[in-house]
Amino acid sequence: MANHDARPTEVLLPAAPAAPARRRRTAARAWITFAAVVAVVSFLLIVADVVTRGIAEQRIADQIQVSLPAGVEGDVDVSVGGFSVITQLLAGTMDRVELSAPELLVEGAPLRVDVVGEGVPVDLASPVERIDATVEIGQDALNRLVTVPGVDGGFALGDGTVGYEGSVALLGLSFDYSVAAKPTAAGDSVLLEPAEVTVEAGGAAIDVSGLITELVGEDPLDVCVAPYLPEGVEVSSITVAPGTARVELHAQWLMLDRASLEQTGRCD
Repeated sequence: MANHDARPTEVLLPAAPAAPARRRRTAARAWITFAAVVAVVSFLLIVADVVTRGIAEQRIADQIQVSLPAGVEGDVDVSVGGFSVITQLLAGTMDRVELSAPELLVEGAPLRVDVVGEGVPVDLASPVERIDATVEIGQDALNRLVTVPGVDGGFALGDGTVGYEGSVALLGLSFDYSVAAKPTAAGDSVLLEPAEVTVEAGGAAIDVSGLITELVGEDPLDVCVAPYLPEGVEVSSITVAPGTARVELHAQWLMLDRASLEQTGRCD
């Protein structure tokens, strides 16, 4: 019998095609290229939005400066909020605009004004949907701007109170008195509710807080502020500290052109 070597039969498999690997590499390069293009476009859009935001802020600041009423002077800084200024410009309305005038002069009296407007038209030719403002004013500036009949010597701003002086006739005699009152915002007025009354008699100061009604009447002193504000603007809050007052104002659908800002309210 013949002796044959038993050798395994070698089977040669065909090599895997290179096309899928090439396709994967091509797809990867395509995605990298796409991502790079998106990154460049996003960067350019961000730069364009930043530049446009600066231009819009300067334009609004220029419009506000021109619209300041007669007797009002000062620089106004503008900051436009919202995600995309370009989108807001195309819509014709700014979502949020902040105005800051830290050294505004009103009839020569210095005060600080900060304003937040929501729904602000791009060209200011339409009313602003909502405005909230804060005014910080010192005692001297307050007395320079606001005068009230029957109040002698102006107002003194204390710790949560507003002081003022006056005179009253009782039993045929005239008495000078001073009042420490708590202020309350009331729309177009600030109400001063007397908390303490002192009467000058014979050179001595006498606390007659128990006779407040007889001395200064039952109603709080109504200080109408409408003539000092654009028509439609109301006082929503007032906080008093020694020598200074912080007043918060509110308005809806207010025009910011010069004619509207010069049109002040009236006392009833």
